[in-house]
Amino acid sequence: MSTEQTSPSLAANQTPGLVCAHNHFYSFLARGMPAPPRTPTEFGEILELVWWRLDMALDLDIIYHSAKLGALTALEAGCTAVIDHHESPNAIEGSLSVIADACAEVGVRVNCAYGVTDRHGPEGASAGLAENDRFLSAGGVGMVGLHAAFTCEPDTIAAAAEMGRKHGVGVHVHVAEGPADTWQMLDGHTNDDWLLIHGVHLPDDHGLSGTMVHNPRSNMNNSVGYANPRRFSNPVALGTDGIGADMLDEFRVAFVKAREVDVTATPDTMWDWLEAGWGLFPQAQNDVVTWNYEVMDPWRLAYTTAVAPKRVEVDGEVLLEDGAPTKVDAQEIKAKAAEAATKLFRKLADL
Repeated sequence: MSTEQTSPSLAANQTPGLVCAHNHFYSFLARGMPAPPRTPTEFGEILELVWWRLDMALDLDIIYHSAKLGALTALEAGCTAVIDHHESPNAIEGSLSVIADACAEVGVRVNCAYGVTDRHGPEGASAGLAENDRFLSAGGVGMVGLHAAFTCEPDTIAAAAEMGRKHGVGVHVHVAEGPADTWQMLDGHTNDDWLLIHGVHLPDDHGLSGTMVHNPRSNMNNSVGYANPRRFSNPVALGTDGIGADMLDEFRVAFVKAREVDVTATPDTMWDWLEAGWGLFPQAQNDVVTWNYEVMDPWRLAYTTAVAPKRVEVDGEVLLEDGAPTKVDAQEIKAKAAEAATKLFRKLADL
């Protein structure tokens, strides 16, 4: 599918707003965080020593500034819609509204979900489910979140699936990211509206329904292997898993990773994955991004770096002009995010 087919009225240097199909806004303050107690040697230790320590240190103020920085980062990359997956076990209630409000202040669209898990006992799982229910019942744009099947009890997975059906939304869940990330408990629960994140260690014929969201840079960074999503019959979209929101950059990484294992791979496939985001977040097709590159063609973009937006319109409102945001003060957001990061790092040091 080409951009021109999706939006025939756009100029050659324009696209609709790009969509990040999986992100973690809570990780946007992680750059510069204190080193973990010891160097992780495999994926399970990366979770335990880095990310599960960081999410324990989050409070609502830190979540707000991290999400606002994340939204600004997305806008500056021409990404106008983000599907976010959140966890903050010591600040669950109200967290999804904080994220949604921060994004609204910047003007970026967001779909929110709280990643329910039994890692903190049944009370933590219940609180996570309650936050998803509260946010969706209040009219929030979102899904029901699950962290991953291997951190959830069967009853928790069933409850999340039922809550999704109740609200008419899918479930947003990490699936088979690492070798120990068992996924079989999801069997019998998934629907086409689910988001299945990663799928690195899924068999080709896994039988799960939903869109597979490929996060190539994150998978390489965590050394979990190559998902090779072309092998699945599921639709495929692209996410960043919390490493920024530059979807053109993620498209390039997805292409060169595929090319590494198959020299016949073409960027058209990865561009289809990028465009799949518009099926997940169709409102982004109402947005217009004008780029500093003459022709937004997959073959050209696969080999052209430093392509950036000059102008971004969201629902007719200009939110970025000459590369600078018009609705918010970027330097103020970054300064306050730096203050929140200092607070976060102090809390991490005390864990």
